[in-house]
Amino acid sequence: MDENMKQLQQSLIELETEAEHLLLARHQLVENDKVRNGNREALTALRKRARTTKTSVPSPFESMMKNIGNPASRPLVKEVCATCGNHDSNEQTWMMFPGTDVFAKIPFHAAHSILETDQARLDHEAQKLQSYVKEKSFFISEKGVLADKISPGVLRSLVALKDKPW
Repeated sequence: MDENMKQLQQSLIELETEAEHLLLARHQLVENDKVRNGNREALTALRKRARTTKTSVPSPFESMMKNIGNPASRPLVKEVCATCGNHDSNEQTWMMFPGTDVFAKIPFHAAHSILETDQARLDHEAQKLQSYVKEKSFFISEKGVLADKISPGVLRSLVALKDKPW
């Protein structure tokens, strides 16, 4: 094999591996979104069960200002979970743990805490995957493969091969 043919083959192998990485990252992004949507649905169901929304539970400052006129033996600031609200946080709730087929009955507060931390982790992974897909797409488009034309590098290699006497 001559040098031009080896160079063409090497560039095509490089592009194919980059494209494979891009497709794998897109597939992982779709799977990640499925899990994120499931977590979001579960968190919404828990909020409905507790009869709260993300903004319906007063902040500790609001509850402190509300109770300032009536000093009692209770603390001024009561920690209020944004999801639990006034719901009994020790009430047992069935939950299927991510990645398994195991159901467990755990406290309400623990269930939504696990889902919220998992949701934050999945959001971070989704952002990383999106930037990775963007980077790989940019790399492949720079090579001219994603365009509706033949890449200049590939075209030069083909012309060089055509001009070679066999």
